[in-house]
Parts: sequence; C-alpha cells; structure tokens
Amino acid sequence: MTKPARILLIDDEVPIQRAVAPLLRSRGYEVELAATGEEALELLRGTMPDLIVLDLGLPDMEGLDICRRVRAESAVPIVVLSARGAEADKVASLDLGADDYVTKPFGPEELLARIRVALRRVLSEDEPETGRLQLGDLTIDFDRHRVLRGEDEIRLTPKEFDLLTVLMRNPGRVLTHRTILKAIWGPNAVNQPEHLWVLMAQLRKKIEPDPGHPRYLLSEPWVGYRLANF
Repeated sequence: MTKPARILLIDDEVPIQRAVAPLLRSRGYEVELAATGEEALELLRGTMPDLIVLDLGLPDMEGLDICRRVRAESAVPIVVLSARGAEADKVASLDLGADDYVTKPFGPEELLARIRVALRRVLSEDEPETGRLQLGDLTIDFDRHRVLRGEDEIRLTPKEFDLLTVLMRNPGRVLTHRTILKAIWGPNAVNQPEHLWVLMAQLRKKIEPDPGHPRYLLSEPWVGYRLANF
C-alpha cells in the first residue's frame, strides 16, 4: 500500500486549521499543524514533509522567511495559502521558490487540485524520466537532475527545471502561456500568468549570458515563449 503523503499546514488562523486539516485528512493525507513560524521550523528540523501549505502572515515571522529557509536545503513543494492578493506578494513568494499561490477565500476543490499537482512531481507512481536532453550547448541530465550550459552546471529550482524541460522538448515551437501554465501547475493555473512571468525571469537570469537580450528563451509577445532551435 502506498504511504500517504505528509502535509505540514502552517497557519495561525483556527478557522483555517479546522477547515483545511479535516479536508486533507478526508482525502487520505497525513497532516501536521503549526501555528507559528518557530513551531514550523521545529517540525521541519525533523523529517521533512512531502508538501507544505504556508500562510504568509504568521504571528512571529513572515511566511516568506520560512519559504527562504526551506528552499536553502530542500525542494519540498510549497503551496502558499494567503489572504494577501497583491501581485507583489505573489511575485515575492514565487521568486523565493514557492510552487503555487492560492488566495483566501478559496474553494476546497481548487486547493486540493493545486496540492495534487504539486505532489505529482515528488510522489509520481510513474517511472522517472531518464537519460539526457540536449539542444545546442544546453543539456538536461535527468538521471542526475542537472542542467549544463557547455561544461558549466546551472543550479535550478524544481519549477525552473520543469519549465526548461517543457521548452527543450519543443525546440523552436511557440508554446502559449496557457499551455506552459497547464503543463507546470495544472489546469487551475491557466489564468495566472504572473506565475510564469516570474519563473521565466528567474530562469533567464540563470541560463542567459545576458538576460536582457536572451538568445535561448525567446518571447512571443502576447502569445508565449519558445526555445531557440540551434
């Protein structure tokens, strides 16, 4: 029997805890609760969960600080669940490595769908992709989960790795924003282009010799992106 995924819910709002924890448990997940940043960090010093649901407005620290600390040592999926709906908060969260951003109030099925998508890459029952994918001097080594430009290794977050993989599987082909969003975050994210804008900006900073004049990751205004076919 497959072991249920462990989810750490970090949120100080009792109504959210009472709504979300039973919802997740009803779908077979194991749930741990933390109402403060310190409680969360103490739990994270033990066994890392399979996914974190994170509120940004904690009583003792910013959720962004937790996101930053987690990303310094782990690729565990992070789904931000926050009442802050400003684009700047979404951009900051995604820039620090959050996998998704859900705004309160939220629909239970939407949250569950986002969690399923985020868990898919770490708990997939399919065989992981193997081998190498190469285009020009860019190489993805799936066996070692590495990206190379020439002989230089480029360290990517899991979502940056996913974005580059989608583009390298379709060299020279224009992929629409909706197509990429659906491939990386699932069908519920197709109307959230800011997720993709932030992720592309991050990837260009790491891949492009001159991010201001990209040669690999090209934009098609108002349509999407393509990878130059060398």
